[in-house]
Amino acid sequence: MKRVLLTSAVLAAAYACVTLCGRLAPTPNAGVGSGSMGDGALVGAIADRRTGAQVRGEGVVARLLPDDNDGSRHQRFIVRLGSGQTLLVAHNIDVAGRIDSLGVGDRVEFSGEYEWNPKGGVIHWTHHDPRGRHEAGWIRHGGKTYR
Repeated sequence: MKRVLLTSAVLAAAYACVTLCGRLAPTPNAGVGSGSMGDGALVGAIADRRTGAQVRGEGVVARLLPDDNDGSRHQRFIVRLGSGQTLLVAHNIDVAGRIDSLGVGDRVEFSGEYEWNPKGGVIHWTHHDPRGRHEAGWIRHGGKTYR
């Protein structure tokens, strides 16, 4: 019983972090990233409510959100995919550059890790890993790639 309660508490805390903090929150691009799955992986990850899937995608910025400055700083925005699905993108600006020119209605391409949540999901790890242990992600906007 204690194990069930502990597991429930951990899952509730993780859900709260994803929902409140947005921190956890499609076209293949030759030469950018290595071994990432294409848009089929993103569609599949969303449909399967999968967590931890490396995906690529593209969409239109639907909303700009305030930066998350708790811990590592993240630039946050909502992307609307061609299917109409929305995702939170949490782009670590302590590791990769801020996308200063980003605006609502802009098209972006991205590669990162998908984390499912009830609001649609979060794309994070949209940057290189300074320790070299995680596949590098990126965001492309206005002809520039942010890693």
